[in-house]
Amino acid sequence: MTLEALYQNIGGDYARAIKVLRVEKLVDKHIRKLPGNQIFPALEQAGTDMDATALFENAHAMKGITANLGLTTICDLSTSIAEEFRPGNPRTMSDPEVQHMIQEIMEQFHHATEEIKQYENAQG
Repeated sequence: MTLEALYQNIGGDYARAIKVLRVEKLVDKHIRKLPGNQIFPALEQAGTDMDATALFENAHAMKGITANLGLTTICDLSTSIAEEFRPGNPRTMSDPEVQHMIQEIMEQFHHATEEIKQYENAQG
């Protein structure tokens, strides 16, 4: 499996990742780190607790990571959560709506993690 095929399998934007990180070697290095990224479980816990500060901080950090990696679906969802909990912004979503978005992020994350493991196994 190629890195580009991995991106197709996870619904990522390979061209965007290359544009940001400039070389395939860096995209490869950083996408392989995604499964161990602790921002994902931290966001999930913040959503369980409905901790506004933690939701903002974790969603904002996730937005940056996923934007750089071209993971547009996760980036869009985390951007929405970050803006929902940005200090000074009025809330527009219900708690269940926020938790549903976090569930979608986690599903995308787990799918990407499985695909990345397959990619790594194919690389040897």
